[in-house]
Amino acid sequence: MREPNHVHPAAPGAPARWLTVAPEKTVLGVIHNVTSATRLLDLLTVFEGDRRVQTVFTCTESSPFADGIAEFVADRELPFLSWDEASKLAFDLAVSTSRGGELQSISAPLIGAPHGAGYNKTLTSREPGAGSREPGAGSREPGAFGLTAEWLVYDGELIPSAVVLSHEEQLARLRTGCPEAVPVAHVVGDPCMDRLRASLPFRDEYRAALGLRPDQRLLLLSTTWSRASLLGAAGDLVRRALAELPHDTYRVLAAVHPNAWYAHGGWQLRSWLRPHLDAGLLLPPPVGDTWQAALCAADAFIGDHGSVSLYAAGLGLPGLLGAFGEEAVAADSPMARLGAALPRVSASVPLSVQLERAERDLAAAPRLTEIAAQITSRPGQALSRLRRLCYRTLDLAEPAAPLVPRPVDVPLDLPRPRHSPVDAPLFVEAGATVPDQVSGPTHVLIRRYPALLQADTGHHPHLIDAHLAVTEGEPEARWARAADVVTARHRAAGPARPAALLAELLSRHPGCTLAAAPEPSGSCLVRTRNGTTYRASWDSGAAWATPSLTASAVYACLLRHGDGWDGEAEVRLTAEGVPGLLRVRCIGAGEGPAGDAAE
Repeated sequence: MREPNHVHPAAPGAPARWLTVAPEKTVLGVIHNVTSATRLLDLLTVFEGDRRVQTVFTCTESSPFADGIAEFVADRELPFLSWDEASKLAFDLAVSTSRGGELQSISAPLIGAPHGAGYNKTLTSREPGAGSREPGAGSREPGAFGLTAEWLVYDGELIPSAVVLSHEEQLARLRTGCPEAVPVAHVVGDPCMDRLRASLPFRDEYRAALGLRPDQRLLLLSTTWSRASLLGAAGDLVRRALAELPHDTYRVLAAVHPNAWYAHGGWQLRSWLRPHLDAGLLLPPPVGDTWQAALCAADAFIGDHGSVSLYAAGLGLPGLLGAFGEEAVAADSPMARLGAALPRVSASVPLSVQLERAERDLAAAPRLTEIAAQITSRPGQALSRLRRLCYRTLDLAEPAAPLVPRPVDVPLDLPRPRHSPVDAPLFVEAGATVPDQVSGPTHVLIRRYPALLQADTGHHPHLIDAHLAVTEGEPEARWARAADVVTARHRAAGPARPAALLAELLSRHPGCTLAAAPEPSGSCLVRTRNGTTYRASWDSGAAWATPSLTASAVYACLLRHGDGWDGEAEVRLTAEGVPGLLRVRCIGAGEGPAGDAAE
Protein backbone atom coordinates (compact mmCIF):
# COMPACT_ATOMS: atom_id res chain seq x y z
CA MET A 1 0.00 0.00 0.00
CA ARG A 2 1.18 3.53 -0.78
CA GLU A 3 1.51 6.10 1.97
CA PRO A 4 -1.27 8.72 2.22
CA ASN A 5 -0.77 11.62 -0.21
CA HIS A 6 1.89 9.67 -2.06
CA VAL A 7 1.50 10.11 -5.84
CA HIS A 8 1.57 6.96 -7.94
CA PRO A 9 4.63 7.04 -10.23
CA ALA A 10 2.44 6.33 -13.28
CA ALA A 11 -0.16 9.01 -12.46
CA PRO A 12 -0.34 12.08 -14.73
CA GLY A 13 1.84 14.83 -13.30
CA ALA A 14 4.10 12.55 -11.25
CA PRO A 15 7.84 13.32 -11.56
CA ALA A 16 9.12 11.93 -14.85
CA ARG A 17 12.30 10.65 -13.21
CA TRP A 18 10.27 7.99 -11.36
CA LEU A 19 9.40 6.11 -14.54
CA THR A 20 11.65 3.79 -16.53
CA VAL A 21 9.65 4.13 -19.75
CA ALA A 22 8.47 7.55 -20.88
CA PRO A 23 4.92 7.14 -22.25
CA GLU A 24 3.30 9.90 -24.29
CA LYS A 25 -0.28 9.28 -23.19
CA THR A 26 -2.01 8.01 -20.05
CA VAL A 27 -5.25 6.01 -20.23
CA LEU A 28 -7.55 5.48 -17.27
CA GLY A 29 -9.31 2.12 -17.01
CA VAL A 30 -12.49 2.51 -14.93
CA ILE A 31 -13.57 -0.51 -12.86
CA HIS A 32 -17.09 -0.82 -11.47
CA ASN A 33 -17.00 -4.40 -10.21
CA VAL A 34 -15.21 -7.64 -11.13
CA THR A 35 -17.62 -8.29 -14.01
CA SER A 36 -16.84 -4.97 -15.65
CA ALA A 37 -13.13 -5.34 -14.86
CA THR A 38 -12.80 -8.58 -16.82
CA ARG A 39 -14.34 -7.03 -19.94
CA LEU A 40 -12.27 -3.86 -19.42
CA LEU A 41 -9.01 -5.82 -19.62
CA ASP A 42 -10.26 -7.48 -22.81
CA LEU A 43 -10.79 -4.05 -24.40
CA LEU A 44 -7.48 -2.65 -23.22
CA THR A 45 -5.60 -5.28 -25.22
CA VAL A 46 -5.81 -2.70 -28.03
CA PHE A 47 -2.76 -1.04 -26.41
CA GLU A 48 -0.62 -4.15 -26.03
CA GLY A 49 2.92 -3.73 -27.31
CA ASP A 50 2.74 0.09 -27.44
CA ARG A 51 5.15 1.79 -25.00
CA ARG A 52 3.70 5.18 -25.88
CA VAL A 53 0.65 4.39 -23.75
CA GLN A 54 0.57 3.93 -19.96
CA THR A 55 -2.66 2.57 -18.48
CA VAL A 56 -3.67 3.09 -14.87
CA PHE A 57 -6.84 1.96 -13.15
CA THR A 58 -9.39 3.23 -10.69
CA CYS A 59 -12.67 2.01 -9.20
CA THR A 60 -15.85 4.07 -9.04
CA GLU A 61 -16.58 2.64 -5.55
CA SER A 62 -20.26 2.64 -6.50
CA SER A 63 -21.06 -1.05 -6.82
CA PRO A 64 -22.60 -3.13 -4.01
CA PHE A 65 -20.46 -5.99 -5.36
CA ALA A 66 -17.14 -4.60 -4.16
CA ASP A 67 -15.70 -7.88 -2.88
CA GLY A 68 -13.12 -9.36 -5.20
CA ILE A 69 -11.99 -6.05 -6.72
CA ALA A 70 -8.92 -5.65 -4.49
CA GLU A 71 -7.86 -9.25 -5.21
CA PHE A 72 -8.48 -8.78 -8.94
CA VAL A 73 -6.29 -5.67 -8.99
CA ALA A 74 -3.54 -7.27 -6.90
CA ASP A 75 -3.46 -10.58 -8.80
CA ARG A 76 -3.04 -8.76 -12.12
CA GLU A 77 -0.63 -6.15 -10.71
CA LEU A 78 -2.70 -3.27 -12.04
CA PRO A 79 -1.31 0.23 -11.32
CA PHE A 80 -4.17 1.59 -9.24
CA LEU A 81 -5.40 5.03 -8.17
CA SER A 82 -8.17 5.64 -5.66
CA TRP A 83 -11.33 7.25 -7.04
CA ASP A 84 -10.52 10.40 -5.07
CA GLU A 85 -7.09 10.60 -6.74
CA ALA A 86 -8.32 9.74 -10.23
CA SER A 87 -11.16 12.29 -10.17
CA LYS A 88 -8.64 15.09 -9.49
CA LEU A 89 -6.32 14.24 -12.38
CA ALA A 90 -6.56 14.75 -16.14
CA PHE A 91 -6.04 11.82 -18.50
CA ASP A 92 -5.76 11.52 -22.25
CA LEU A 93 -8.48 8.85 -22.44
CA ALA A 94 -10.74 6.91 -20.09
CA VAL A 95 -12.43 3.58 -20.85
CA SER A 96 -15.36 2.23 -18.85
CA THR A 97 -17.39 -0.95 -19.30
CA SER A 98 -20.19 0.15 -16.98
CA ARG A 99 -22.38 3.23 -16.67
CA GLY A 100 -22.35 3.09 -12.85
CA GLY A 101 -20.63 5.66 -10.66
CA GLU A 102 -19.90 9.35 -11.01
CA LEU A 103 -18.31 9.06 -14.44
CA GLN A 104 -18.98 12.74 -15.12
CA SER A 105 -16.18 13.50 -12.62
CA ILE A 106 -13.49 12.07 -14.90
CA SER A 107 -11.33 14.62 -16.71
CA ALA A 108 -10.77 12.79 -19.97
CA PRO A 109 -12.57 11.83 -23.16
CA LEU A 110 -14.59 8.79 -22.03
CA ILE A 111 -15.33 5.72 -24.15
CA GLY A 112 -18.28 3.78 -22.75
CA ALA A 113 -18.67 0.11 -23.65
CA PRO A 114 -20.91 -2.72 -22.41
CA HIS A 115 -19.62 -5.49 -20.15
CA GLY A 116 -21.89 -8.19 -21.57
CA ALA A 117 -23.37 -9.24 -24.87
CA GLY A 118 -24.59 -5.79 -25.87
CA TYR A 119 -27.31 -3.89 -23.99
CA ASN A 120 -29.99 -6.26 -22.75
CA LYS A 121 -30.81 -5.36 -19.15
CA THR A 122 -32.98 -2.71 -17.57
CA LEU A 123 -31.80 -0.89 -14.47
CA THR A 124 -32.92 2.26 -12.68
CA SER A 125 -30.79 4.49 -10.52
CA ARG A 126 -32.86 3.39 -7.55
CA GLU A 127 -30.73 0.25 -7.59
CA PRO A 128 -28.34 0.49 -4.61
CA GLY A 129 -24.97 1.70 -5.74
CA ALA A 130 -25.95 2.14 -9.35
CA GLY A 131 -24.68 5.71 -9.45
CA SER A 132 -27.55 8.18 -9.51
CA ARG A 133 -27.06 10.98 -12.00
CA GLU A 134 -29.23 13.63 -10.37
CA PRO A 135 -30.78 14.11 -6.94
CA GLY A 136 -34.08 12.26 -6.86
CA ALA A 137 -33.39 10.32 -10.04
CA GLY A 138 -34.94 6.91 -10.27
CA SER A 139 -37.87 6.92 -12.64
CA ARG A 140 -37.78 3.90 -14.92
CA GLU A 141 -37.18 4.96 -18.50
CA PRO A 142 -37.94 2.62 -21.38
CA GLY A 143 -34.91 0.99 -22.91
CA ALA A 144 -31.78 -0.82 -21.84
CA PHE A 145 -29.26 0.08 -19.17
CA GLY A 146 -26.59 2.08 -21.00
CA LEU A 147 -28.79 3.29 -23.86
CA THR A 148 -30.94 5.87 -22.06
CA ALA A 149 -30.38 9.46 -20.99
CA GLU A 150 -30.59 8.38 -17.36
CA TRP A 151 -27.15 6.78 -17.76
CA LEU A 152 -25.61 8.92 -20.50
CA VAL A 153 -26.49 12.50 -19.52
CA TYR A 154 -25.58 14.50 -16.42
CA ASP A 155 -26.84 18.01 -15.77
CA GLY A 156 -27.77 18.37 -19.42
CA GLU A 157 -24.35 17.28 -20.73
CA LEU A 158 -23.46 14.02 -22.43
CA ILE A 159 -21.04 12.04 -20.22
CA PRO A 160 -19.22 9.78 -22.71
CA SER A 161 -17.33 11.10 -25.70
CA ALA A 162 -18.01 7.82 -27.49
CA VAL A 163 -20.63 5.10 -26.99
CA VAL A 164 -19.50 1.69 -28.20
CA LEU A 165 -22.18 -0.55 -29.73
CA SER A 166 -21.92 -4.11 -30.97
CA HIS A 167 -24.76 -4.08 -33.51
CA GLU A 168 -26.73 -1.60 -35.60
CA GLU A 169 -29.96 -2.65 -33.90
CA GLN A 170 -28.67 -0.86 -30.78
CA LEU A 171 -28.54 2.41 -32.72
CA ALA A 172 -32.30 2.43 -33.07
CA ARG A 173 -32.75 1.82 -29.35
CA LEU A 174 -30.18 4.52 -28.53
CA ARG A 175 -32.03 6.94 -30.79
CA THR A 176 -35.16 6.33 -28.71
CA GLY A 177 -33.49 6.37 -25.29
CA CYS A 178 -30.93 9.15 -25.78
CA PRO A 179 -30.98 10.78 -29.23
CA GLU A 180 -28.23 13.26 -28.31
CA ALA A 181 -25.78 10.33 -27.98
CA VAL A 182 -26.34 9.01 -31.51
CA PRO A 183 -23.67 11.31 -33.09
CA VAL A 184 -20.99 9.82 -30.78
CA ALA A 185 -22.11 6.18 -31.20
CA HIS A 186 -19.71 3.72 -32.84
CA VAL A 187 -20.72 0.25 -33.98
CA VAL A 188 -17.53 -1.78 -33.49
CA GLY A 189 -18.83 -5.32 -32.87
CA ASP A 190 -18.44 -7.66 -29.91
CA PRO A 191 -14.85 -8.60 -28.95
CA CYS A 192 -16.00 -11.48 -26.73
CA MET A 193 -18.00 -13.09 -29.54
CA ASP A 194 -15.05 -12.62 -31.88
CA ARG A 195 -12.78 -14.37 -29.41
CA LEU A 196 -15.19 -17.24 -28.88
CA ARG A 197 -15.42 -17.85 -32.61
CA ALA A 198 -11.64 -17.70 -32.93
CA SER A 199 -11.44 -20.32 -30.17
CA LEU A 200 -13.79 -22.91 -31.67
CA PRO A 201 -11.04 -24.74 -33.63
CA PHE A 202 -9.40 -25.54 -30.28
CA ARG A 203 -12.41 -27.27 -28.76
CA ASP A 204 -10.48 -30.51 -28.17
CA GLU A 205 -7.76 -28.70 -26.20
CA TYR A 206 -10.33 -27.04 -23.93
CA ARG A 207 -12.16 -30.31 -23.37
CA ALA A 208 -8.96 -32.07 -22.38
CA ALA A 209 -8.05 -29.25 -19.98
CA LEU A 210 -11.48 -29.56 -18.34
CA GLY A 211 -10.92 -33.30 -17.83
CA LEU A 212 -13.38 -34.52 -20.47
CA ARG A 213 -12.94 -37.80 -22.27
CA PRO A 214 -13.64 -37.81 -26.02
CA ASP A 215 -16.81 -39.85 -25.45
CA GLN A 216 -18.23 -37.51 -22.80
CA ARG A 217 -20.64 -34.61 -23.25
CA LEU A 218 -20.35 -31.30 -21.41
CA LEU A 219 -23.46 -29.51 -20.16
CA LEU A 220 -22.84 -25.90 -19.19
CA LEU A 221 -25.13 -24.39 -16.57
CA SER A 222 -25.00 -20.60 -16.76
CA THR A 223 -26.36 -18.36 -14.03
CA THR A 224 -26.36 -14.59 -13.82
CA TRP A 225 -27.09 -12.88 -10.48
CA SER A 226 -30.39 -11.89 -8.79
CA ARG A 227 -33.36 -13.85 -7.47
CA ALA A 228 -34.59 -14.34 -11.05
CA SER A 229 -31.38 -16.12 -12.15
CA LEU A 230 -30.96 -19.85 -12.59
CA LEU A 231 -29.18 -20.15 -9.24
CA GLY A 232 -31.71 -17.89 -7.52
CA ALA A 233 -34.95 -19.17 -9.02
CA ALA A 234 -34.10 -22.71 -10.14
CA GLY A 235 -31.07 -23.79 -8.12
CA ASP A 236 -32.31 -27.40 -7.97
CA LEU A 237 -31.40 -27.70 -11.65
CA VAL A 238 -27.77 -28.19 -10.60
CA ARG A 239 -28.83 -31.25 -8.62
CA ARG A 240 -31.18 -32.45 -11.36
CA ALA A 241 -28.48 -32.28 -14.03
CA LEU A 242 -26.05 -34.33 -11.97
CA ALA A 243 -28.72 -36.73 -10.70
CA GLU A 244 -30.51 -37.43 -13.98
CA LEU A 245 -27.77 -37.40 -16.60
CA PRO A 246 -25.58 -40.52 -16.72
CA HIS A 247 -22.51 -39.99 -14.57
CA ASP A 248 -20.07 -41.47 -17.09
CA THR A 249 -21.59 -39.81 -20.16
CA TYR A 250 -22.06 -36.21 -18.99
CA ARG A 251 -19.91 -33.71 -17.16
CA VAL A 252 -21.65 -30.64 -15.76
CA LEU A 253 -20.00 -27.23 -15.36
CA ALA A 254 -21.56 -24.26 -13.57
CA ALA A 255 -20.54 -20.79 -14.76
CA VAL A 256 -21.53 -18.46 -11.91
CA HIS A 257 -21.74 -14.68 -12.43
CA PRO A 258 -19.14 -12.77 -10.37
CA ASN A 259 -21.88 -10.71 -8.69
CA ALA A 260 -23.47 -13.90 -7.36
CA TRP A 261 -20.10 -15.30 -6.36
CA TYR A 262 -18.87 -12.23 -4.47
CA ALA A 263 -22.22 -11.28 -2.96
CA HIS A 264 -22.43 -14.62 -1.15
CA GLY A 265 -18.72 -15.43 -1.02
CA GLY A 266 -16.85 -18.23 -2.74
CA TRP A 267 -16.68 -20.26 0.48
CA GLN A 268 -20.44 -20.09 0.86
CA LEU A 269 -21.13 -21.09 -2.75
CA ARG A 270 -18.76 -24.05 -2.50
CA SER A 271 -20.38 -25.01 0.80
CA TRP A 272 -23.86 -24.92 -0.73
CA LEU A 273 -22.66 -26.89 -3.74
CA ARG A 274 -20.49 -29.39 -1.86
CA PRO A 275 -22.77 -32.39 -2.56
CA HIS A 276 -22.72 -31.43 -6.23
CA LEU A 277 -18.93 -30.99 -6.26
CA ASP A 278 -18.61 -34.45 -4.70
CA ALA A 279 -20.77 -35.75 -7.56
CA GLY A 280 -18.42 -34.23 -10.16
CA LEU A 281 -19.66 -30.67 -10.72
CA LEU A 282 -17.03 -28.43 -12.32
CA LEU A 283 -17.02 -24.97 -10.71
CA PRO A 284 -14.47 -22.58 -12.23
CA PRO A 285 -13.64 -19.33 -10.42
CA PRO A 286 -15.69 -16.32 -11.56
CA VAL A 287 -12.80 -14.34 -13.04
CA GLY A 288 -10.71 -15.26 -16.03
CA ASP A 289 -11.92 -16.85 -19.22
CA THR A 290 -12.56 -20.47 -18.22
CA TRP A 291 -16.26 -19.92 -18.90
CA GLN A 292 -15.37 -19.00 -22.48
CA ALA A 293 -13.26 -22.15 -22.89
CA ALA A 294 -16.18 -24.13 -21.42
CA LEU A 295 -18.58 -22.61 -23.97
CA CYS A 296 -16.31 -23.80 -26.77
CA ALA A 297 -16.05 -27.23 -25.15
CA ALA A 298 -19.76 -27.62 -24.36
CA ASP A 299 -22.32 -29.78 -26.13
CA ALA A 300 -25.38 -28.04 -24.65
CA PHE A 301 -26.35 -25.39 -22.12
CA ILE A 302 -29.05 -24.50 -19.65
CA GLY A 303 -29.08 -20.78 -18.89
CA ASP A 304 -31.08 -17.74 -17.92
CA HIS A 305 -31.17 -14.08 -18.96
CA GLY A 306 -27.42 -13.61 -18.54
CA SER A 307 -25.05 -12.84 -21.42
CA VAL A 308 -23.56 -16.34 -21.40
CA SER A 309 -26.88 -17.71 -22.68
CA LEU A 310 -26.78 -15.33 -25.61
CA TYR A 311 -23.16 -16.22 -26.42
CA ALA A 312 -24.00 -19.93 -26.18
CA ALA A 313 -26.88 -19.52 -28.62
CA GLY A 314 -24.58 -17.46 -30.83
CA LEU A 315 -22.16 -20.39 -31.02
CA GLY A 316 -25.00 -22.66 -32.13
CA LEU A 317 -25.27 -24.71 -28.93
CA PRO A 318 -28.60 -26.39 -28.23
CA GLY A 319 -30.04 -24.99 -25.03
CA LEU A 320 -32.82 -24.57 -22.53
CA LEU A 321 -33.77 -21.81 -20.12
CA GLY A 322 -33.79 -22.82 -16.48
CA ALA A 323 -34.97 -19.36 -15.43
CA PHE A 324 -35.54 -16.03 -17.11
CA GLY A 325 -35.95 -12.64 -15.42
CA GLU A 326 -38.47 -11.02 -17.73
CA GLU A 327 -38.57 -7.83 -15.63
CA ALA A 328 -34.80 -7.36 -15.91
CA VAL A 329 -34.66 -7.73 -19.71
CA ALA A 330 -35.05 -4.76 -22.03
CA ALA A 331 -37.92 -5.05 -24.47
CA ASP A 332 -36.96 -5.59 -28.13
CA SER A 333 -33.43 -6.61 -27.15
CA PRO A 334 -31.77 -9.78 -28.48
CA MET A 335 -32.05 -11.22 -24.96
CA ALA A 336 -35.81 -10.67 -24.94
CA ARG A 337 -36.03 -12.47 -28.27
CA LEU A 338 -33.90 -15.32 -26.93
CA GLY A 339 -36.26 -15.65 -23.97
CA ALA A 340 -39.17 -16.01 -26.37
CA ALA A 341 -37.37 -18.53 -28.59
CA LEU A 342 -35.74 -20.99 -26.18
CA PRO A 343 -37.80 -23.69 -24.44
CA ARG A 344 -38.07 -23.62 -20.65
CA VAL A 345 -36.92 -26.58 -18.57
CA SER A 346 -39.85 -28.81 -17.63
CA ALA A 347 -40.06 -30.31 -14.15
CA SER A 348 -41.96 -33.35 -15.42
CA VAL A 349 -39.80 -34.43 -18.38
CA PRO A 350 -36.36 -36.03 -17.90
CA LEU A 351 -33.55 -33.59 -18.66
CA SER A 352 -31.94 -36.02 -21.10
CA VAL A 353 -35.13 -36.03 -23.18
CA GLN A 354 -35.34 -32.22 -23.11
CA LEU A 355 -31.71 -31.82 -24.15
CA GLU A 356 -32.12 -34.33 -26.97
CA ARG A 357 -35.21 -32.45 -28.15
CA ALA A 358 -33.34 -29.12 -28.05
CA GLU A 359 -30.53 -30.58 -30.13
CA ARG A 360 -32.94 -32.14 -32.61
CA ASP A 361 -34.95 -28.94 -33.02
CA LEU A 362 -31.95 -26.61 -33.32
CA ALA A 363 -31.54 -27.04 -37.08
CA ALA A 364 -35.19 -26.09 -37.59
CA ALA A 365 -35.03 -22.94 -35.44
CA PRO A 366 -34.34 -19.98 -37.79
CA ARG A 367 -35.27 -17.56 -34.98
CA LEU A 368 -32.19 -18.63 -33.03
CA THR A 369 -30.00 -17.98 -36.07
CA GLU A 370 -31.50 -14.52 -36.43
CA ILE A 371 -30.97 -13.77 -32.73
CA ALA A 372 -27.35 -14.98 -32.89
CA ALA A 373 -26.75 -12.59 -35.79
CA GLN A 374 -27.74 -9.67 -33.54
CA ILE A 375 -24.82 -10.20 -31.16
CA THR A 376 -22.42 -8.49 -33.55
CA SER A 377 -22.75 -6.83 -36.94
CA ARG A 378 -18.97 -6.56 -37.33
CA PRO A 379 -17.81 -10.17 -36.84
CA GLY A 380 -14.07 -10.46 -36.30
CA GLN A 381 -13.55 -6.68 -36.36
CA ALA A 382 -14.32 -5.46 -32.83
CA LEU A 383 -10.77 -5.00 -31.51
CA SER A 384 -9.43 -3.43 -34.70
CA ARG A 385 -12.34 -0.95 -34.83
CA LEU A 386 -12.01 -0.18 -31.12
CA ARG A 387 -8.26 0.39 -31.50
CA ARG A 388 -8.92 2.80 -34.34
CA LEU A 389 -11.35 4.74 -32.14
CA CYS A 390 -8.97 4.82 -29.16
CA TYR A 391 -5.95 5.99 -31.12
CA ARG A 392 -7.98 8.63 -32.93
CA THR A 393 -9.11 9.94 -29.55
CA LEU A 394 -5.51 9.91 -28.26
CA ASP A 395 -4.28 11.63 -31.44
CA LEU A 396 -1.67 8.91 -31.88
CA ALA A 397 -0.76 6.99 -35.01
CA GLU A 398 -2.26 3.52 -34.82
CA PRO A 399 0.26 0.62 -34.75
CA ALA A 400 0.78 -0.91 -38.17
CA ALA A 401 0.46 -4.55 -37.05
CA PRO A 402 -3.05 -5.95 -37.56
CA LEU A 403 -5.11 -6.70 -34.46
CA VAL A 404 -7.04 -9.95 -34.64
CA PRO A 405 -9.02 -11.84 -31.98
CA ARG A 406 -6.89 -14.35 -30.11
CA PRO A 407 -8.17 -17.75 -28.97
CA VAL A 408 -9.04 -18.17 -25.31
CA ASP A 409 -6.18 -19.52 -23.23
CA VAL A 410 -6.33 -23.18 -22.26
CA PRO A 411 -7.75 -23.06 -18.72
CA LEU A 412 -5.45 -23.95 -15.86
CA ASP A 413 -7.48 -22.43 -13.01
CA LEU A 414 -9.98 -25.20 -12.32
CA PRO A 415 -9.30 -26.06 -8.69
CA ARG A 416 -9.31 -29.73 -7.78
CA PRO A 417 -12.12 -30.08 -5.26
CA ARG A 418 -11.63 -31.91 -2.02
CA HIS A 419 -12.74 -35.49 -2.37
CA SER A 420 -13.55 -38.29 -0.01
CA PRO A 421 -11.38 -41.43 0.11
CA VAL A 422 -14.65 -43.33 -0.36
CA ASP A 423 -16.33 -43.13 -3.77
CA ALA A 424 -19.88 -41.82 -3.64
CA PRO A 425 -22.60 -44.49 -3.90
CA LEU A 426 -24.10 -44.95 -7.35
CA PHE A 427 -27.32 -46.29 -8.77
CA VAL A 428 -26.33 -48.38 -11.78
CA GLU A 429 -28.43 -49.44 -14.74
CA ALA A 430 -26.59 -52.35 -16.31
CA GLY A 431 -28.50 -54.20 -18.98
CA ALA A 432 -26.96 -57.32 -20.56
CA THR A 433 -28.19 -58.71 -23.87
CA VAL A 434 -27.04 -61.64 -25.97
CA PRO A 435 -26.48 -60.97 -29.70
CA ASP A 436 -27.81 -63.19 -32.45
CA GLN A 437 -24.48 -64.95 -32.82
CA VAL A 438 -24.45 -67.62 -30.14
CA SER A 439 -20.70 -67.41 -29.75
CA GLY A 440 -20.50 -63.62 -29.66
CA PRO A 441 -19.82 -61.55 -26.54
CA THR A 442 -22.61 -60.37 -24.28
CA HIS A 443 -23.52 -56.73 -24.80
CA VAL A 444 -23.68 -54.60 -21.65
CA LEU A 445 -24.86 -50.98 -21.50
CA ILE A 446 -24.06 -49.22 -18.23
CA ARG A 447 -25.47 -45.94 -16.94
CA ARG A 448 -24.56 -44.71 -13.45
CA TYR A 449 -26.17 -41.96 -11.36
CA PRO A 450 -25.07 -40.40 -8.03
CA ALA A 451 -27.29 -41.90 -5.35
CA LEU A 452 -26.83 -38.96 -2.97
CA LEU A 453 -28.46 -36.50 -5.39
CA GLN A 454 -31.61 -38.43 -6.13
CA ALA A 455 -34.74 -36.74 -4.79
CA ASP A 456 -36.03 -38.06 -1.47
CA THR A 457 -39.46 -38.71 -2.99
CA GLY A 458 -38.38 -42.18 -4.07
CA HIS A 459 -39.72 -41.42 -7.56
CA HIS A 460 -36.87 -41.61 -10.07
CA PRO A 461 -38.31 -41.88 -13.60
CA HIS A 462 -34.83 -41.84 -15.11
CA LEU A 463 -33.80 -44.95 -13.12
CA ILE A 464 -35.00 -48.29 -14.50
CA ASP A 465 -34.12 -51.49 -12.62
CA ALA A 466 -30.94 -50.04 -11.11
CA HIS A 467 -28.69 -51.74 -8.58
CA LEU A 468 -26.78 -49.90 -5.86
CA ALA A 469 -22.98 -49.93 -5.91
CA VAL A 470 -20.86 -48.69 -2.99
CA THR A 471 -17.21 -48.67 -2.00
CA GLU A 472 -15.75 -50.38 1.03
CA GLY A 473 -16.02 -48.04 4.00
CA GLU A 474 -19.24 -46.30 2.90
CA PRO A 475 -20.05 -44.16 5.96
CA GLU A 476 -23.85 -43.99 5.55
CA ALA A 477 -25.54 -47.10 6.85
CA ARG A 478 -28.56 -46.70 4.54
CA TRP A 479 -26.32 -47.14 1.51
CA ALA A 480 -24.04 -49.78 3.02
CA ARG A 481 -27.00 -51.95 4.06
CA ALA A 482 -28.84 -51.61 0.75
CA ALA A 483 -25.84 -52.15 -1.56
CA ASP A 484 -26.03 -54.89 -4.18
CA VAL A 485 -22.38 -54.50 -5.21
CA VAL A 486 -19.46 -53.58 -2.92
CA THR A 487 -15.97 -52.79 -4.22
CA ALA A 488 -12.81 -52.76 -2.11
CA ARG A 489 -10.80 -49.54 -2.05
CA HIS A 490 -7.52 -49.27 -3.91
CA ARG A 491 -4.61 -50.01 -1.62
CA ALA A 492 -1.09 -48.84 -2.39
CA ALA A 493 0.39 -52.34 -2.15
CA GLY A 494 -2.81 -54.19 -3.10
CA PRO A 495 -4.61 -56.59 -0.76
CA ALA A 496 -2.37 -59.32 0.63
CA ARG A 497 -5.17 -61.92 0.45
CA PRO A 498 -7.84 -60.67 -1.98
CA ALA A 499 -10.11 -63.67 -1.45
CA ALA A 500 -10.10 -63.12 2.30
CA LEU A 501 -10.92 -59.46 1.71
CA LEU A 502 -13.86 -60.43 -0.51
CA ALA A 503 -15.15 -62.79 2.14
CA GLU A 504 -14.88 -60.02 4.70
CA LEU A 505 -16.81 -57.60 2.47
CA LEU A 506 -19.59 -60.11 1.88
CA SER A 507 -19.79 -60.80 5.59
CA ARG A 508 -19.85 -57.10 6.48
CA HIS A 509 -22.56 -56.31 3.89
CA PRO A 510 -25.10 -59.12 4.30
CA GLY A 511 -27.44 -57.52 1.77
CA CYS A 512 -24.98 -57.43 -1.12
CA THR A 513 -24.87 -59.99 -3.92
CA LEU A 514 -21.36 -59.42 -5.22
CA ALA A 515 -18.04 -58.06 -3.92
CA ALA A 516 -15.01 -57.03 -5.96
CA ALA A 517 -11.39 -56.19 -5.22
CA PRO A 518 -8.82 -54.66 -7.61
CA GLU A 519 -5.62 -56.65 -8.13
CA PRO A 520 -2.14 -55.17 -8.68
CA SER A 521 -2.20 -56.55 -12.24
CA GLY A 522 -5.15 -54.29 -13.09
CA SER A 523 -7.72 -57.07 -13.14
CA CYS A 524 -10.53 -57.45 -10.62
CA LEU A 525 -11.33 -60.39 -8.38
CA VAL A 526 -15.08 -60.83 -7.97
CA ARG A 527 -17.03 -63.10 -5.65
CA THR A 528 -20.76 -63.79 -5.43
CA ARG A 529 -22.78 -64.45 -2.28
CA ASN A 530 -22.65 -68.22 -2.81
CA GLY A 531 -18.84 -68.16 -2.99
CA THR A 532 -18.19 -68.43 -6.73
CA THR A 533 -15.09 -66.43 -7.66
CA TYR A 534 -14.24 -64.73 -10.97
CA ARG A 535 -11.36 -62.81 -12.43
CA ALA A 536 -12.38 -59.95 -14.73
CA SER A 537 -9.91 -58.11 -16.97
CA TRP A 538 -10.20 -55.63 -19.82
CA ASP A 539 -8.68 -56.39 -23.20
CA SER A 540 -9.25 -53.09 -24.98
CA GLY A 541 -11.14 -49.82 -25.26
CA ALA A 542 -11.87 -49.28 -21.57
CA ALA A 543 -9.73 -46.39 -20.39
CA TRP A 544 -12.83 -45.29 -18.48
CA ALA A 545 -13.21 -48.56 -16.55
CA THR A 546 -12.90 -48.45 -12.77
CA PRO A 547 -13.08 -51.44 -10.39
CA SER A 548 -16.61 -50.37 -9.40
CA LEU A 549 -17.74 -50.21 -13.03
CA THR A 550 -16.10 -53.60 -13.69
CA ALA A 551 -18.02 -55.10 -10.76
CA SER A 552 -21.32 -53.72 -12.09
CA ALA A 553 -20.63 -55.16 -15.55
CA VAL A 554 -19.94 -58.59 -14.08
CA TYR A 555 -23.08 -58.27 -11.95
CA ALA A 556 -25.17 -57.61 -15.09
CA CYS A 557 -23.63 -60.59 -16.92
CA LEU A 558 -24.30 -62.96 -14.03
CA LEU A 559 -27.90 -61.77 -13.79
CA ARG A 560 -28.27 -62.58 -17.50
CA HIS A 561 -26.39 -65.90 -17.61
CA GLY A 562 -26.45 -67.23 -14.06
CA ASP A 563 -23.72 -68.02 -11.57
CA GLY A 564 -20.74 -69.92 -12.93
CA TRP A 565 -20.71 -68.10 -16.29
CA ASP A 566 -17.49 -67.78 -18.28
CA GLY A 567 -17.29 -65.41 -21.23
CA GLU A 568 -16.70 -62.01 -22.75
CA ALA A 569 -18.72 -58.82 -22.69
CA GLU A 570 -18.70 -55.71 -24.85
CA VAL A 571 -19.38 -52.92 -22.36
CA ARG A 572 -20.56 -49.47 -23.41
CA LEU A 573 -21.42 -46.30 -21.53
CA THR A 574 -23.61 -45.04 -24.38
CA ALA A 575 -25.42 -46.95 -27.10
CA GLU A 576 -23.16 -45.36 -29.73
CA GLY A 577 -19.96 -45.47 -27.68
CA VAL A 578 -16.83 -47.48 -28.38
CA PRO A 579 -17.07 -50.68 -26.31
CA GLY A 580 -14.51 -52.06 -23.94
CA LEU A 581 -13.98 -55.82 -24.08
CA LEU A 582 -14.27 -57.47 -20.66
CA ARG A 583 -13.13 -61.08 -20.13
CA VAL A 584 -14.68 -62.89 -17.20
CA ARG A 585 -13.24 -66.22 -16.02
CA CYS A 586 -14.77 -68.40 -13.33
CA ILE A 587 -11.84 -69.56 -11.22
CA GLY A 588 -13.54 -71.32 -8.37
CA ALA A 589 -16.88 -72.31 -6.88
CA GLY A 590 -17.50 -72.30 -3.16
CA GLU A 591 -20.19 -73.01 -0.66
CA GLY A 592 -20.29 -69.53 0.83
CA PRO A 593 -18.46 -66.21 1.07
CA ALA A 594 -15.49 -67.53 3.04
CA GLY A 595 -13.96 -69.76 0.37
CA ASP A 596 -10.32 -69.25 -0.69
CA ALA A 597 -10.32 -70.49 -4.27
CA ALA A 598 -8.53 -67.38 -5.52
CA GLU A 599 -5.59 -67.53 -3.13
